[in-house]
Amino acid sequence: MPFTFHFGGFDPNAFRQGEGSEQTPPVHKPRKTRKPIGNAFTRVLINLGVTLVFGLIYFYLQLPALNLHDEDFYVFAFLLCAVYCGCAVVTSGFQGTDLKGYVGFVKKQCAVPFFAILALIAVILVGAIASWVVLRAGAYSQLLPIQPGDFTAEVEEISYDQIPMLDKDSAERLGSRKLGELADMVSQFEIISNYNQINYQGRPVRVTSLAYGDLIKWFTNRADGLPAYIIIDMVTQEAEVVRLDEGMKYTTAEHFGRNLYRHLRFTYPTMMFDEPVFEIDEEGTPYWVCSRIVKTIGLFGGTDISGAVLVNAVTGESEYHESVPTWVDRVYSSDIVMEQYDYYGLYHNGFFNSIFGQKDVTLTTEGWNYIAIDDDVYMYTGVTSVTSDQSNIGFILTNQRTKETHFYRIAGATETSAQASAESQVQQMRYTATFPLLLNIADQPTYFMSLKGADGLVKMYAMVNVQQYQIVETGGTVAECEANYRRELANNGLIGTEESEPEKPASAMVTGTVAEIRTVVIDGNSHYFLRLTDDAHYYVVSAADDADVVILNAGDAVELTCDSTAEGTIVPAYGLEIKADQQ
Repeated sequence: MPFTFHFGGFDPNAFRQGEGSEQTPPVHKPRKTRKPIGNAFTRVLINLGVTLVFGLIYFYLQLPALNLHDEDFYVFAFLLCAVYCGCAVVTSGFQGTDLKGYVGFVKKQCAVPFFAILALIAVILVGAIASWVVLRAGAYSQLLPIQPGDFTAEVEEISYDQIPMLDKDSAERLGSRKLGELADMVSQFEIISNYNQINYQGRPVRVTSLAYGDLIKWFTNRADGLPAYIIIDMVTQEAEVVRLDEGMKYTTAEHFGRNLYRHLRFTYPTMMFDEPVFEIDEEGTPYWVCSRIVKTIGLFGGTDISGAVLVNAVTGESEYHESVPTWVDRVYSSDIVMEQYDYYGLYHNGFFNSIFGQKDVTLTTEGWNYIAIDDDVYMYTGVTSVTSDQSNIGFILTNQRTKETHFYRIAGATETSAQASAESQVQQMRYTATFPLLLNIADQPTYFMSLKGADGLVKMYAMVNVQQYQIVETGGTVAECEANYRRELANNGLIGTEESEPEKPASAMVTGTVAEIRTVVIDGNSHYFLRLTDDAHYYVVSAADDADVVILNAGDAVELTCDSTAEGTIVPAYGLEIKADQQ
């Protein structure tokens, strides 16, 4: 009898198939077929209903424009088709015994969405080819019509008391400090950090809206809306919280139907919009300027602006203007303007020239700033050769309302080089220069910038000649800086000696008795606001210009030399004489 070894009851022979042995084939249970829901018409209604609900929720949250030019529209359409197909498979049950049967079943249920997806893909491909810059380089180069300009003839000199001295960072600090002084607001609201630059009643200012501190504070304050906005004078550096009789209920800080983006989408479902900009009209009414984006080359290329929708921030009333009112300052964003110029600079001699040869290929520099001309705000940026980053060949000025653009061919330093030159002038103080403004000083293109300390406050000012950036002067005030700069221009033979002193505005003599004196420190200098008896104006005298102002008392008789062209309650004064006789 052969020896058989059993290990732990395990018999290996039991797994060997000997002669005459039989193996029972595995038993497969038949796949259970799910029954379809209702009849075909009922299933279609269910599928459409689920897709519609999904579409409404997605549209409410993501707000795609119902426009073939909007890339987000195709994402929306693809998702709708996918949801319908998934729902159709579920409601129709599974029919088929293998993979081939399953695929055939899905194709049968999703035929319409499938062909819709194919059609959308075809539209995307055709539209992308029609927008391809390789084929349409000429069209891209013509997006921004450019006119040659004469800088000294077209850009007038402005007096130092009209120069905007605040950058966005400084405006944010002033705005936050002002809001912090208001106990009834600081605990409930915060500031939207846009600070858009506009011209308001002939003055360059920055304006921005408030926002709710958080969602709970929105619930407790939403009935009244946002009660105020902030306006900062860029010349005097005064921040003001403008309280409204009725609060703003349509802003980017709102939720649900009053959210500005949602309000725009539901009112104009097919329009595409640039980022809304907060502005105020000449009466101080707050508006959102919502520039309408259009694609002008193929389906997806040639981003441009065609008018704007103006939304009243208080009432939500909106109106589309193909030609916007003149009080609106910003319709074209700096990003769109610079993108369109770059298309011109790269492709006006053809696409392949931008890669091979690169004859006359130019680009905008990295930064930009704004300048006020004739009550419009112009964006300025430098233009440099694509092969050089050390110097500019000129710069452009673009009207942000009309897109009228002038190119000024003035070779000189880049903005960053000018900033470095200004900082080196005060290197022992380690001040940081802001991005420069472009000014006309004595018919010389001049970079003007503020010099800020480590605390972010403006300490000094600098002017750098664009064409000869080794000519740089600083000053504790704008007037002092300009005077030093003009004298340096005269020393270098760029202007005559008679032009070395800044022009003062037309003056007038005012005499009277001091009724009230107020003081404020601006840029480290004390300014005295004098109101005379029976006179509603406040005459501003800087202690740096006339030290006698510090010994004035109410009741002193004075004679002031002031700006006769000044409008408003506050009038700059340039001379002070204290009379011996007093009342």
